[in-house]
Amino acid sequence: MIDSFLDYVSLEKKYSLHTSIAYKNDLISFRDFLITEYNQEELVAVNYGQIRNWIVSLVDSDISNRTINRKVSSLKSFYKFLQKSEQIKVNPLSKHKALKVAKKVQIPFTSKEINSVIDIVSEENDFISVRNKLIVELFYSTGIRRIELINIKERNISFSENTIKVLGKRNKERFVPLLQSVVPTLINYLELKREFSLGLEELFITVKGNKIYETLVYRIINSYFSKVSSKVKKSPHILRHSFATHLLNEGADLNSVKELLGHSSLASTQAYTHNSLEVIKKVYNRAHPRGNIKKNDL
Repeated sequence: MIDSFLDYVSLEKKYSLHTSIAYKNDLISFRDFLITEYNQEELVAVNYGQIRNWIVSLVDSDISNRTINRKVSSLKSFYKFLQKSEQIKVNPLSKHKALKVAKKVQIPFTSKEINSVIDIVSEENDFISVRNKLIVELFYSTGIRRIELINIKERNISFSENTIKVLGKRNKERFVPLLQSVVPTLINYLELKREFSLGLEELFITVKGNKIYETLVYRIINSYFSKVSSKVKKSPHILRHSFATHLLNEGADLNSVKELLGHSSLASTQAYTHNSLEVIKKVYNRAHPRGNIKKNDL
């Protein structure tokens, strides 16, 4: 059943390998719990009481509510699949309510911090420095995800249209604008890349000519921004967050930002409005005729 479900999410739903592996690990974890606690390996005859006890065991193991909710979501998707394929009549998780989690407030980089990093990576003109500069500039100018950047191929770049074709979540393609300010760095990088490329079609490669990988991209961003920022989290996602926040601060409408980020719904994009709202409040208080009235004046 687990194998059939994994085939379904990877082949029909087109979920990424990373997501499929997460589903597999969560389902095996639950099955192991059933075997240990109930001497039961069959997943069809499960009731909500057993699932609730599994959740309690996860809580007792000091696993965060956010992680537990993700694991339960995997289980819920699995039982939806069994229900859809008529292997069960009722989803045992149909009335389950997710555990409460504290909202994470992502603090974006400032424009000054980003410009400082670009200045640092602009000091050298070797392959690694130019590659890293291009990575920073693309993250900030397009708001793409880390895996989207890694999977960009040279043929996805259109200099005539000033666009880059990006493969997003669930294999959805979208076009993001290529800013003119990034073009010189891109051209410089492509020229330097010829020395190291072994015919690989991916845009970003290592000095050994291999496709760049996720942990390396994270280390690049974390390393440079650690030099200019004291923020706790310094990752590619924070650059994506900075892209969205700065656009909203400058007056971009939410729907346009949603399309640029590749979100399927506005609800996902609205998570980025927190910081822009604070800017709007400050502008409002400064601009409104009664914004500067103090309590003593009332």
